[in-house]
Amino acid sequence: MNVQFGEHQLEMGGKYLTELRDSNDVIDDWTALRGRLQEDGYLLIRNFHDRDLVLNAKAEFLQALHEMGRLDPAFPVEQGVIGQSNKSAMWGGGAEELQDRFPAFLQVVNSDRVMDFFTRLLGGPVLTYDYKWPRAVGHGGSTGAHYDIVYMGRGTKNVYTMWTPMDDIPMEQGTLAMCLGSQHFAKVKATYGQLDVDRDNVIDGWLSKDPVDIVEKFGGKWATTNFSAGDVIIFGMFMLHASLINTTNRYRISSDTRYQLAAEPVDERWIGRRPKGHYAWGKTPGKSMEDARRMWGL
Repeated sequence: MNVQFGEHQLEMGGKYLTELRDSNDVIDDWTALRGRLQEDGYLLIRNFHDRDLVLNAKAEFLQALHEMGRLDPAFPVEQGVIGQSNKSAMWGGGAEELQDRFPAFLQVVNSDRVMDFFTRLLGGPVLTYDYKWPRAVGHGGSTGAHYDIVYMGRGTKNVYTMWTPMDDIPMEQGTLAMCLGSQHFAKVKATYGQLDVDRDNVIDGWLSKDPVDIVEKFGGKWATTNFSAGDVIIFGMFMLHASLINTTNRYRISSDTRYQLAAEPVDERWIGRRPKGHYAWGKTPGKSMEDARRMWGL
């Protein structure tokens, strides 16, 4: 099977792309889960969320897309068929902003199940960033390869992202992909991994839009899979990740949410009643990633 990843058609099982492995085999063994996270750089857990709750959240986002005029009126709203404008959507904001519009979504990502899991995984009481990142990706949309640390690195570095698909999402709809071994790319971590997009104003923050470029220059291999509603993938701040191209006529709806030990320093941009978010990034002409990479020797 070939999938569209950046400008490339990559073969699943070929040189550049393989299948993610799930960690359901060790789901009740916290020592093993921590070891798997250290070894693989991620935890893929099938059926982590209640599927019905996730689909309720999906319905909220589809209704929002309908009200925005983003869906094709020839199809039922619940199918999520992309309208003529083919515009993606991002509903990033704090709990105060999201509660009225997307209560089912917050019920999923702030659930007792989620908070208890991270408490056990990290070994103490945890908090979740008040700011959340739900989004709908249109046809042809994708995300370039990046570390999350460049967007949220002002507190502890031990922050974990949970990516939640809000539906059954096959690879052709633009699934998330991990660059295996990238948490150990020493030079990338020491250069790109020290970037702060608000301080340094590098234009898009993505290390590369080309997944083959990453493998050829730094090593590793990309991995993805077909996801079902209820699945999650959890990873740290120094795990390069990207998404495949959405080649379908349906929106890919997913969310990024963050968790850390409550006792550790917190990036102030993402917490509070109305988190300020990126206050400087993109407000003035920025440096290109190409120029930054030349400066870093990458």
